Amino acid sequence: MSQTEHSHAFFSNRDCKYFPCHKNANPEQFNCLFCYCPLYALGRNCGGNFKFTEKGIKDCSDCLLPHSAGGYKYVTGKFKDIVEQVKKNEAQAD
Repeated sequence: MSQTEHSHAFFSNRDCKYFPCHKNANPEQFNCLFCYCPLYALGRNCGGNFKFTEKGIKDCSDCLLPHSAGGYKYVTGKFKDIVEQVKKNEAQAD
């Protein structure tokens, strides 16, 4: 498939003052589509390269999964898991 056919799955914001926002990222292949990763809500089950800070905050600064060539497919493939996590959170809140 051509680049145009996949234009919905890749976006680089080279004008962003943080571009690329992850160290060791290849600017030529860096996808900004998921600037905020929707997988963050999955916690330990996101599948990315993360760690927790001493204060328990999820630190994704070493993760390039959503910014990689296969990131769009991976993230959209996890939407069902995100919906299930939201349902679980809502049930606990009731």
